[in-house]
Amino acid sequence: MSTKRDRLEIINDILVSIQGKGGKIKPTHLLYKSNLSYVKMKEYLDELMKNDMVVQEEEGKNKFYLITDKGHQFVAEFRKIRNFSESFGL
Repeated sequence: MSTKRDRLEIINDILVSIQGKGGKIKPTHLLYKSNLSYVKMKEYLDELMKNDMVVQEEEGKNKFYLITDKGHQFVAEFRKIRNFSESFGL
């Protein structure tokens, strides 16, 4: 049985999803990749934009979310923390 993701894991999943698409993703693709409801995804994106980890960009009628340097840094540090805790079997 899988466990529920905590807040930081969801944030990491969102940022990694954006990274995986070359640093730029459409909202619909992010919705599918993050496995969240639209309302929850919007809440997390608002928080990430407020903290300058993600920016929103519009090209014509299309909306995109882009990961910032601060977002990339979060992913790198989160990976270190995850590897550290896994090395102790936690």
